Amino acid sequence: MSELNSSKDSKEELPPIPGKRYFTIGEVSELCDVKPHVLRYWEQEFPQLKPVKRRGNRRYYQRHDVLMVRQIRSLLYDHGFTIGGARQQLSSDTAKQDVSHSSQIIHQVRLELEEVLLTLKRRTSQG
Repeated sequence: MSELNSSKDSKEELPPIPGKRYFTIGEVSELCDVKPHVLRYWEQEFPQLKPVKRRGNRRYYQRHDVLMVRQIRSLLYDHGFTIGGARQQLSSDTAKQDVSHSSQIIHQVRLELEEVLLTLKRRTSQG
């Protein structure tokens, strides 16, 4: 029993973010391996996380929100920050945050391009 929890160890194991404009809280929960109630809590704790709210207070996350959730998740779960420490890291260290954010975007685009390539290879082998 070396693994204490079933959550994924790093952002590399998270699924690629689909090319959609808006995501529901359930979709973000799956994409980031974080429970919906945790996402709602993080909204209160991190001013950077502001999903659009529509009818009936339903949350719709945009791509930058999903990336922010992944960054918060990484700070808390992978790097061992407390909520306060992660909040401080995100707000005070913007240059480092931008680099990290950019590298997450690059990683994400690479995964999506690999997915497109696989789809194209499948189609050409079938036809």
